[in-house]
Amino acid sequence: MPTPRTPLDDVTWHLAHCPQAAGTAREITAAVLEGWQACERTTEAALLVVSELVTNAVEHAQPPVALHLHRERVGSRIWMGVSDGGPATSDGGWTVSCTDDEHGRGLVIVDALATAHGTVSHPCGTTHWARIQATTA
Repeated sequence: MPTPRTPLDDVTWHLAHCPQAAGTAREITAAVLEGWQACERTTEAALLVVSELVTNAVEHAQPPVALHLHRERVGSRIWMGVSDGGPATSDGGWTVSCTDDEHGRGLVIVDALATAHGTVSHPCGTTHWARIQATTA
């Protein structure tokens, strides 16, 4: 995975529609936030949010999957979005294989960490997004 060479304010990465996508998204997010000099607390919150959003896209939506990160300089916030191809006709392998008490808490986690979050539908699918407050190291 290549790392961004400059601390851009907008980053988009296309991810494989597979269970490993959440780990890849965490690696990308950690590298980008390091370039943005985000503090450890901000990075940890962002990694959890991104992981939940990407996992939901892989388990409940069609491909493609894309991770979007945006640094909002005004207000010191980070906007994270995960775009997918829209709802899948059936859930992914992990969701189907586990009991009800083993899943379903992802958006509760996002709600606890984000200052705002939501969903936007568009002609190519859906983008689930969250915004967190950011502080620098």
